[in-house]
Amino acid sequence: MKKYIKMIAASIMLTGMLGVAACSSGDGGVASPPPSATALPSVPPSAAAASAPATATASPAASDAAPSGSPGVSAAPTSASSPAPGGDANTAALLQELLELAKQGKAPGIPFAAHTDLIDDVKKTWGEPDKEEGAGKGIYATYSVRHAVIGFNKGSLIFDVRSSAADLQQLTLQQIEGALGRPDDTKTSGNDSIYIYKAGTQYQLKFVIPKSTGKVDHISVFSEQDSINNMAG
Repeated sequence: MKKYIKMIAASIMLTGMLGVAACSSGDGGVASPPPSATALPSVPPSAAAASAPATATASPAASDAAPSGSPGVSAAPTSASSPAPGGDANTAALLQELLELAKQGKAPGIPFAAHTDLIDDVKKTWGEPDKEEGAGKGIYATYSVRHAVIGFNKGSLIFDVRSSAADLQQLTLQQIEGALGRPDDTKTSGNDSIYIYKAGTQYQLKFVIPKSTGKVDHISVFSEQDSINNMAG
């Protein structure tokens, strides 16, 4: 009986020892990480932060290069490279305006018309001229400040309105012909060439160009009919 009890006790002790050994073996499995876990360590936060600036600094470089590398920006014409809108167009418009005014017997900046107004009208508005002298078929009154000379006959009727305004003195024959075509007539007076255009049935528009300058000295809106004074004695 005692022998049987000892065998049971020995069996219980052996079972206990095997349980302890099994527990020790399980703890060791938990404590020792598998090889796969150590082979793939997680990336530390500091390493991720260190790699971020590389992307951040690439962005400004790309944006700075965009204007010079963009064909749209570099190929777009600037106002400096574009042709100016119209010096020739402005000149042509001025010359066309001269011709239209001449059809009314007028020159730009002068409110008096050949064939219809009298020198008395001029003197009432502008006062006495700087000088008054006979020339050709009539008498000419000079108003220097107004860049104007008014020709009238002995009946006081205006037949010639002349202007020497600064913008007119920049005109050349090439510009005149470019806008108005070739003149209807050409004459010379001393060293001056006179280019004549018909302005309706009543008037002539004349451009007087000295050979020495090649530019207009003055223009004349002329009524030939009124230059012949029926009252002349």
